[in-house]
Amino acid sequence: VVEIAVKPLPQKGGRHGVCASLFSATILVTFVAGIHAEPLAYKIADNGIAESLTAQAGDADRGRSIVGNRQIGMCLLCHQAPMAEDRFQGDISTNLAGAGARWTVPQLRLRIVNSRMINPASIMPAYYRIDGLARVAASSRDKPILDAQQIEDVVAWLASLK
Repeated sequence: VVEIAVKPLPQKGGRHGVCASLFSATILVTFVAGIHAEPLAYKIADNGIAESLTAQAGDADRGRSIVGNRQIGMCLLCHQAPMAEDRFQGDISTNLAGAGARWTVPQLRLRIVNSRMINPASIMPAYYRIDGLARVAASSRDKPILDAQQIEDVVAWLASLK
């Protein structure tokens, strides 16, 4: 059960359109690797998820690895990040540098769990959502892209980017 008490934020001028639609379709097909068990319940309030999804703290080094991994997180397809060793980074979404200064930990967690709770037009995949999805491979149904610990690891790394 997910309790929702959040309003979508105003949309900024976007880089949506045909390219975004094609990219979104590619994401749905590509995110077959790295899927995990059914998500745990969480509470959304004040534009974030305040409580950790796990009892164990996130590990920023593991989070950085997930963000940079083009088979698991695939974040660098859309985002630029302070990872000089990764030459080919996306430019259709927010630069992740300074993410920890721009958003609180609860806000970062919600953005990764399901960014459409903030912006319904977002093309970012909901990394911890399993319901209401379309065009999901049979082997991926009822499994989130990232498990709870991976979400916490990514949040820990993003929060460290001040």
